[in-house]
Amino acid sequence: MVLSGPSGVGKGTVCEELMKDRDDIRYSISATTRKKRPNEKDGENYYFLSLDDFNQRIEDGDFLEFAKVHGNYYGTPKKYVKEQIKNGEIVILEIDVQGALQVKENFDNAVYIFLLPPDLMELRRRIVGRSTEDEKQINLRMENAKKELSFIDKYDYAVVNDEISHTVDKIDAIIQAEKLRVRNVKGVQHHD
Repeated sequence: MVLSGPSGVGKGTVCEELMKDRDDIRYSISATTRKKRPNEKDGENYYFLSLDDFNQRIEDGDFLEFAKVHGNYYGTPKKYVKEQIKNGEIVILEIDVQGALQVKENFDNAVYIFLLPPDLMELRRRIVGRSTEDEKQINLRMENAKKELSFIDKYDYAVVNDEISHTVDKIDAIIQAEKLRVRNVKGVQHHD
């Protein structure tokens, strides 16, 4: 399951709440070259890598997708995702639009959800409320949000993150519906 949306829309919070409710979801931890925020832990929120380390992993083909966003690199380690799927788990990738489009090129059986803010004013308020970016970075994130919104038609679902419990309920319903798709039901005869 690929969850994308603009910076500040609440992707991390939604993932945390989903994982509290379900034991069949595994969160894919991304690698990044961005600096660690005070409340973040290496190997828990992200794998924080130097630019050299990140580039080496690109060369080694270790990423399912990678992209440069807001001046930093982000990537999804391939090995973990494939292992979890093989074990029958749902893997949630919390990634940007660029990364989601790369995954779409390489992965047939994924579900793409775009998380929307109630409106752009609320999105700006959330970004400012984090107190982790200066005015220039906030403006860059808002510009990027507008660009990202133009790719919404590449996604299977759009969910407005207005109230966290409603958002989680909607995504839970998507998961239930996807599990009932004929292609995903074990034991059903598939005919060409």
